[in-house]
Amino acid sequence: MTRFDITILGCGSAMPSTLHHPPSQLIDLNDKLFMIDCGEGTQLQMRKFKTRMGKLHALFISHLHGDHIFGLPGLISTLSLLGRTDDLHIYSHRELDFMLKPLLIYMGSHLSFRIHLHPMNPSQREVIYENKTIRIISFPLKHRIDTNGFLFEEKERPRHMIREMIDFYRIPLRQIAAIKAGADFVTEEGTAVPNNILTTPAAPPRKYAYCSDTAYAPEIIPYIEGADLLYHEATFAESELSRATETYHSTARQAAEMAAAARVKKLVIGHFSSRYNELETLLQEASEIFPQTELADEGKILSL
Repeated sequence: MTRFDITILGCGSAMPSTLHHPPSQLIDLNDKLFMIDCGEGTQLQMRKFKTRMGKLHALFISHLHGDHIFGLPGLISTLSLLGRTDDLHIYSHRELDFMLKPLLIYMGSHLSFRIHLHPMNPSQREVIYENKTIRIISFPLKHRIDTNGFLFEEKERPRHMIREMIDFYRIPLRQIAAIKAGADFVTEEGTAVPNNILTTPAAPPRKYAYCSDTAYAPEIIPYIEGADLLYHEATFAESELSRATETYHSTARQAAEMAAAARVKKLVIGHFSSRYNELETLLQEASEIFPQTELADEGKILSL
């Protein structure tokens, strides 16, 4: 099975804290490295946790609050110093161009690669990246400004051929692809051999859903339903429910309610307010609703 790892680089919120870095994650999926959000100091976190900075394929920015984008100038500069030549693709709301254009003008000819901004639709679900094996989908969240969540999912893989069946039925190589796709096999004598005798099912496609920042929003559930792992912001404890509502954030309990309603397999909570020096209260509140909950932490690697 190919790698599908999520590395937490930062899980704090807007107010700087000595306990947590601003939001950023790396997704290592099928030999491609993707980044979600790029808070201040993200490139230092990449160095600290020995991630493959030069292998970064694309960035996905959930929204344009500073704690999610202020790491971009430093990261872009460092990638150029490292001699990157491959184009860098950034998926974000189009207003990010107001930040990128002056930066690129300032860097001028010193930048060793090109940057392509791919604007996202803030109000509807859409596939924003796709290749033969994976699909990345953006969907609207509920925050004070346009904000998108992301779903990283594998495409359904072909069934596995049983090697002994190839020899037993003398299956020509030219027919194996069709059998892997679900076709039966007809022998030279005209006997139909059912596909389930010749193959075994492929492992189910894995899914990772990212929701930060957002108020409690049940309308998001169809986008994240059945995910193997859900990262959902839990900025506040339930005692700060009114503050969460006012600022369009979620409590840990609300994050757990979303996970339970969406029938995900595991929940990781993050985007913690700097007011919390310890997080056990948040974990306890979420776990009471959804026991398969754990806390995000810088350097933590979550493998699917």
